[in-house]
Amino acid sequence: MSPPTSDGPPRPLGVGDVVVCPNDLLGEWVAAQITNIDPDWKKVGVLELDWSGPEPSTTDDFDAVEPLRLTHHSWNGRLSHANCDWVLPRSYRVLGRLPLVHDQRSNSYTSRWRVGDQLARQRAWDRGEHDWQETGALELTPAELEQVLADGAPSQNAVRTLNTTGLSEVDGGRLTAIFPNLTSLTLGGSLGQFANAGKLNRLSSLKGLFISDLFGMTKADCLLPAEVPDLEYLDLNSVPHEYALAMRARWRSEVVNGTSVNILKARKPEWVQENLENPLRDWDGRGHITAARFKKAVEQFKKTRRELLAMVGPQPDESTLARLMDLGREYALAFNRLDGRSPFIETEEREELFAALNTVMTERELELGRSLVAERSALLSGVEGARDW
Repeated sequence: MSPPTSDGPPRPLGVGDVVVCPNDLLGEWVAAQITNIDPDWKKVGVLELDWSGPEPSTTDDFDAVEPLRLTHHSWNGRLSHANCDWVLPRSYRVLGRLPLVHDQRSNSYTSRWRVGDQLARQRAWDRGEHDWQETGALELTPAELEQVLADGAPSQNAVRTLNTTGLSEVDGGRLTAIFPNLTSLTLGGSLGQFANAGKLNRLSSLKGLFISDLFGMTKADCLLPAEVPDLEYLDLNSVPHEYALAMRARWRSEVVNGTSVNILKARKPEWVQENLENPLRDWDGRGHITAARFKKAVEQFKKTRRELLAMVGPQPDESTLARLMDLGREYALAFNRLDGRSPFIETEEREELFAALNTVMTERELELGRSLVAERSALLSGVEGARDW
């Protein structure tokens, strides 16, 4: 085992180290080898080994040490090898060190360590179970989650992983009552409200918590290490400022024990109020978008929105279609200029720019009580004909 260093992983790791952990899908222990350490990006290369069994005491407990090659689905014999966050999760331990079984670096990157999951999929594939799916995992729409959390609904004790995005509201009390045995919880909103978030402390088996774009939480809702001692991933993005600071203060000392803490975009109440009707709000704080560009982008969107709402009236009008096409062209040209010599509008941003216009059109349709198919088409045609992004 490597000695601790000031510029190395929080839990000591060295190249050649073999790490082991229990895997729920297999019901056995699994193993991986550390192939490289990148202090600049705070990543380590993790090569899965083709082994599972009872908890090992030393590396001598392995009959052979071979890398895991994947043939399921379209992997075509590639190694299960990726660069992961360099915080060794608390359920993992270093067993010892062996010569590298593969000395090439991986070009694949991921934040989470999930050693054993690919081995479980490969074993199922080898058994002929080509439609095998992970048990205990649910991905629900907001409407489906609301139905599951309704009063009188039965508990779902077998569910271990829950993922829901697009939430406008969710209640932590109901959620933890229905899903008491969660090990991974992902909740995403759209400036949604998260009530009773402190009830997440009931989830004593929780290993991963991922929350984005939800609000209403305060420092009193802070997750406590004593209540969720197995937590390995804490990922908060665009959450209340007060809650973010409290969570960071509570959990940063747990990094050396194996909890990866990633807290970004702590939002103050003023920001939430200002961005209620701003579909480009996620650009604020995005790595490759400067604050100045974000401000100009929002100003341009608001200008286009005002003109669009004023332009589209209760009755269809041919002249309106021509003006909407011009408006779309102006929108595209404005963002061409903003993109400039150092482009920042990539695939995600392009989709968001179109989605922003569609949001305004939908808003106007609801106000007028009629379909705006022709108007929408004219607007977007104007954009398509002039955009460089």
